[in-house]
Amino acid sequence: MQLKDKVIIITGGCQGLGRAMGEYLAARGAKLALVDLNPEKLEEAVRACQAAGVEARAYICNVADEEQVTHMVARVAEDFGAIHGLVNNAGILRDGLTLKVKDGEISKMSLAQWQAVIDVNLTGVFLCTREVAAKMIELQNQGAIINISSISRAGNMGQANYSAAKAGVAADTVVWAKELARYGIRVAGVAPGFIETEMTLGMKPEALDKMTAGIPLRRMGKPAEIAHSVAYILENDYYTGRILELDGGLRL
Repeated sequence: MQLKDKVIIITGGCQGLGRAMGEYLAARGAKLALVDLNPEKLEEAVRACQAAGVEARAYICNVADEEQVTHMVARVAEDFGAIHGLVNNAGILRDGLTLKVKDGEISKMSLAQWQAVIDVNLTGVFLCTREVAAKMIELQNQGAIINISSISRAGNMGQANYSAAKAGVAADTVVWAKELARYGIRVAGVAPGFIETEMTLGMKPEALDKMTAGIPLRRMGKPAEIAHSVAYILENDYYTGRILELDGGLRL
């Protein structure tokens, strides 16, 4: 798929990986629908994409809310007249051990911590994929859906909720690739390792040093490197049903 003038939706598009993807795809001529919950940062991201000379719009939407997702997708289709791609990037963290024992006292990961991550990181991907795919079929638009998983899908201590969600995303990527191929819709995934974002760069220096020491390339990935891979998947019409791992050689 040639990216010029193609309409791509990016959830979690106001900062970090989402914004990097938006700017990268805008530089290749794609039209962007950026989705998030922070209106100020979302407008900044939209302006950054527009600076590349392409059409870009902001959409406030909680991806875990079925009604909001349905409304958002309908609005994007109405505003742009087409939808050719989706990047399911929105995600949250609520890290913590499932059980922690200190001084004889047992603390537990709360159901709220578990459910919040599942709602956004897994159910949100399902809702956005379902609605975008349905609209693409309705509009007879072929294209691709890319799900952002994580190397934590293999299981990462302190991330029972996040690991479960990202493993689910990876599994459903294969399911949807098989189900939607007949409509000309490819579905693939990217599983980043540790990436330089606002979240990771806010960590203590000693924690960052310990993190990067375990990466064979001895550095974290850059958002532009993830964006480059997203563009590759969008452009390569034979790539579907696979998860592309970008972790600098790290294996959890």
